[in-house]
Amino acid sequence: MTYPQTPRFVGRILDWPPVGFVARLALVGAYLLGGIVKLSDWPAAVAEQAHFGMSPPAMWAALTIAIELIGPLLILSGRLVWLGAGMLGVFTLLAAITANAFWSMPGGVARFMATNAFFEHTGLIGGFVLVAMITRRDRA
Repeated sequence: MTYPQTPRFVGRILDWPPVGFVARLALVGAYLLGGIVKLSDWPAAVAEQAHFGMSPPAMWAALTIAIELIGPLLILSGRLVWLGAGMLGVFTLLAAITANAFWSMPGGVARFMATNAFFEHTGLIGGFVLVAMITRRDRA
């Protein structure tokens, strides 16, 4: 079976340089914003970590802020993209396991929502792998 080529107008859109940057910004935007918000409200950032049982919460808040700011900046800058993607991918997996442990919940709405959130986070991890792969391929 043969498949048609990418339509010309789609190829032009995908080849337009700003599209790649905007796509990377869409992928990392929530992390970047999260880091900025946490940095601007340190007590809330520490309280969030305490809420999830992370100890000591101030250390985890600082680490979270660093990852949420450095990871996106690496991806957006195009430098050490593999590192930024890896940082955010591992962080996202650990956060999903910590905050969305649907397997330990009884059935119902809360479990349904945690399950959806967990798998949405795995989709983000896939996006980080893809951005690292594309960057590596484009530089080869």
